[in-house]
Amino acid sequence: MPHYTSLGQIPSKRHTQFKKEDGGLYSEQLFSTEGFSSNYSLLYHIHPPTQIIDTKEPTDVSPRIATENILKHRSFQGFKIAAEDDYLKSRKPVLVNTDCHISLAAPRDSMTDYFYKNADADEVIFIHEGSGSLLSQYGELTFSYGDYIVLPRGTIYQIKFNTSENRLLIIESFGPIRFPNRYLSKYGQLLEHSPYCERDIRTPQTSTRSTRPVSF
Repeated sequence: MPHYTSLGQIPSKRHTQFKKEDGGLYSEQLFSTEGFSSNYSLLYHIHPPTQIIDTKEPTDVSPRIATENILKHRSFQGFKIAAEDDYLKSRKPVLVNTDCHISLAAPRDSMTDYFYKNADADEVIFIHEGSGSLLSQYGELTFSYGDYIVLPRGTIYQIKFNTSENRLLIIESFGPIRFPNRYLSKYGQLLEHSPYCERDIRTPQTSTRSTRPVSF
């Protein structure tokens, strides 16, 4: 029983012609992190998703390992990490291995000049302090203290913070992020002993923000 949601106008059948008011066609995009063999989303675009305005140099956010193969105990004082203006520069990897990266971040400013896409990993962003909204090709998702934001690999997003006081815990997973099997029935419903249920899931809504052109 997968979690299904739809937003906006969609055709009654998938993979069929979906016409605009002027007679042109919307572009259908199948978005999946594991090809055609797993979960996916169907997105409909006014303009083809392959059409871009501009491209910039890629930003390298790969971590630099301070100490390899360390077995000593560590106490991380995450709230002492210095705040930075830019969202990407504020992300400080703390623990990394071949399965996941765990970072702390204290960004002051919203992402107003660019969108970001993690092409290597799914992301989970825990909001330890702050509030705002996340804009992606799925719509707009508001968030506040205590929320977990799950972003599938390849999602293009932009974050707008309500204030400059923000603290985030970011987990990058190089495998798909799913519900643990022990919390699911054989039909995919979250079981009674699960620490969360379907009521806790909020999905993006239609964006109320400006649709001005931006560079990707």
